[in-house]
Amino acid sequence: MAEKYLSIPQVAERLGTSERFPRRLIEERRIEFKRFGRHVRIAESALNAYIDSCTVAPIRRPSSYRRAA
Repeated sequence: MAEKYLSIPQVAERLGTSERFPRRLIEERRIEFKRFGRHVRIAESALNAYIDSCTVAPIRRPSSYRRAA
């Protein structure tokens, strides 16, 4: 199956941010991207990998540790 490439507005929509945020990720080389002439695109798999790398797992506290009421 062919890789799907997303434009900056599409990436911003998926992340729920303004277009400035994905542009900053690209400028700081924090996300993999492709340049087709003057068009910049981000592969859907690269976006998913970025999202996975930013995921923070919750801290699990022991059940014996409870806050006093």
